[in-house]
Amino acid sequence: MKTMPVGYFSLILHAHLPFVRHPEYPEFLEEDWLYEAITEVYIPLIFIFERLHEADAKPRLAMNISPPLCEMLADNLLQERYTAHLENLIELAHKEFERVKKEDVEFYDVVEMYVEMLEASLDLWNNKYNRNLINAFRELQDKGVLEIITCCATHGFMPLISTHEARKAQIEIAVKNYWKHFGRQPRGIWLAECAYEPGVENLLKDAGIEYFVGDSHAILYGDPRPRYGVHAPVRCPNGVAVFARDVETSQQVWSAEAGYPGNEIYREFYRDIGWDLPIDYLKPHLHKDGNRRHLGLKYYRITGRKTPQNKKLPYKPKAATMRAAEDAGDFLGKRLEQAYQLRDVYEGRSPLVVSPYDAELYGHWWFEGPQFIDYLFRQIHFDQDKVEAVTPGDFLDSNIPIQIQQPTASSWGENGYYKVWLNEGTSWMYQYAHEAEKKMTELANHFEHPNEIEYRALNQCARELLLAQSSDWAFQIYQGTTVEYSSKRFRSHIHRFNLLAEGLERYEVNEDLLREIESRDTIFQEIDYRIYRS
Repeated sequence: MKTMPVGYFSLILHAHLPFVRHPEYPEFLEEDWLYEAITEVYIPLIFIFERLHEADAKPRLAMNISPPLCEMLADNLLQERYTAHLENLIELAHKEFERVKKEDVEFYDVVEMYVEMLEASLDLWNNKYNRNLINAFRELQDKGVLEIITCCATHGFMPLISTHEARKAQIEIAVKNYWKHFGRQPRGIWLAECAYEPGVENLLKDAGIEYFVGDSHAILYGDPRPRYGVHAPVRCPNGVAVFARDVETSQQVWSAEAGYPGNEIYREFYRDIGWDLPIDYLKPHLHKDGNRRHLGLKYYRITGRKTPQNKKLPYKPKAATMRAAEDAGDFLGKRLEQAYQLRDVYEGRSPLVVSPYDAELYGHWWFEGPQFIDYLFRQIHFDQDKVEAVTPGDFLDSNIPIQIQQPTASSWGENGYYKVWLNEGTSWMYQYAHEAEKKMTELANHFEHPNEIEYRALNQCARELLLAQSSDWAFQIYQGTTVEYSSKRFRSHIHRFNLLAEGLERYEVNEDLLREIESRDTIFQEIDYRIYRS
């Protein structure tokens, strides 16, 4: 780092989706989560980061690409299915372009935007990234744009995992998977749901991780009180650093009411042609079941927070782009104000503002989010020199003294604790998960020299346990979004774990059953069950 700036700013994006892969069906609705994210979030962000780097705008941020997401992005079946998904969308966009030219001229600009955007995405996907975005992310890290961090192996909620061995596995499997995809050691980790309780840092240190991202509660209520609030990291007594979220920047971007994404000019998320246009016209572009679904082509702007959906006005891409530039300027102006105020409070120490967000906010929920990031980094680099963009690793490398503190238990869920994942609707899950966690260690301890079939079954037991531990299932049940699918996924993984465990205990593994389960749940081909040994 050069001369001391007034303040530091660290943008951290959390890119994660649960492992959803259903080879047993020709198409599957929940696989669309990945396809939407590739089109709306990952390709636009990669494109913008590359463009910023080429313009010498010195973009610098941290990004977690979770192990399940890495595994899906590198999966041949999902790559093929995504290609077909994108080609279908392009075909529909061209069809729409012809229709609006004749019938709905007010939507001409927005449909033209989709045609150009989707065709550019297909070209990048096929010709530049060779259908594997991991390559693109790795290159951005090698160029110094990104500091890619990891996450718990399957986004397991650490405080609600019952055994030391199962917690350790979530961390060590994640690190091993990171090596597989990025060819180096991760410096940091985004603990799933920013969920922390004392002791987790020991597992991180053992795995060679230098820092984790926590919620503001972790530091604010830690012991002793933090000298600089959340505007400096702390170090746990064992040396692992904690970077906690700044509340002010969270509100400015996250909040649908007070945040930038709620502006009336921005694209309306909830109006989609999959629900608006005649079903017979859409049928060739829907799944074989013919059911309506979000197709990703959305033609309206927010218009007004209380405006009914049927009264929304057409979206104007150029106006929204200009607004994104203004909002980026406003955000940077507020960071400058915040930096000066905090530096006064902290008696001359330059504050660090850590802004962690779900990556899916940028492009999926807030369509203009990637443009906002583009303008923000240009303005940080070209328009001022008081606020410096850094990653947590950069901050640690600066050797600025860091207070020692014991952080407190916390998460970034409602009220800062665990209620979102442990509540009346989800408590039934943990009895099954905890039994499987204990059983996995028993099996790992017992089988010292398994034969080939037993070795495969033990590894598949580990995969099923990890997939059952994904915090996404409990989160979605609490949210009431995909309750049936999430409950079924959790039960299926526990059921498959128990079938294989019973076979192992009888020394009678059903190889046909094993092969069928292996073909579905292919995550972590590098796994070794012995990681669960006591």
